Amino acid sequence: MEERNLEKALELAATLLRGEEVSAKGANVALYEEYSSNSQVYDLLRLILKKFDLELYEYNNALFVSAGENNRSFGFTNEELRRAIGVKVNKELFLCYLIIYNIMTEFYKTSGSYTFAEFVRVEEIIKAVDNSLANVIDRSEGLVLDEVEENSFKVLALLWDELAVVSTEDLQGQRAARNSKTGYVKLTFNFLVSQGLFIENQGKYYPTDRFKAMAENYYSQNRGRLYEILTQKADKEGGNATD
Repeated sequence: MEERNLEKALELAATLLRGEEVSAKGANVALYEEYSSNSQVYDLLRLILKKFDLELYEYNNALFVSAGENNRSFGFTNEELRRAIGVKVNKELFLCYLIIYNIMTEFYKTSGSYTFAEFVRVEEIIKAVDNSLANVIDRSEGLVLDEVEENSFKVLALLWDELAVVSTEDLQGQRAARNSKTGYVKLTFNFLVSQGLFIENQGKYYPTDRFKAMAENYYSQNRGRLYEILTQKADKEGGNATD
């Protein structure tokens, strides 16, 4: 019995790593039932994935895996992410990270708070990023991009501030590029679609169950820590920090 359970757990792990759906419906129902009804398979699968530094998420009667924070085998390096998204340097990649965070907050404001928004548009994300960086730059300082540390929120704010807003209609039929706020958001959404996290339909981006599973678990595990870091960092760099 133990050998059979180990085989089932390994089969489950292999199926998830191939990117196949494991849920209460579809081709792998039997595997999902093994996970949900057999405690030994459940424990073995979680142990196997933990050893490979993989996170297991469950949402809407389906299973999803994601690489751990420092997983070099199954995750992305910064260089790989730059290529996948279509940006050139780290400050542009960090701006895409910030865009992804703002996309998440359109659905999840705090831990355990899902707004049930059906979809988002590019214009809404541009506004959200504008708001999140609004107090980072003190324009009276006359700062330029080369004077700011690459890993600061101020460099992201300056980079974002230099970009124009191009209407999505003007981008119709054109490839998303790094020459506008709209282009950066489109590049980021293109990446999220390629990872199975969103579906695009006529300019509307709908979150998939994979996105919901990962976003909910992020907030459950981190308690909105990125939001705290962002707001505290913005306050300090915008000159609003208190001792």
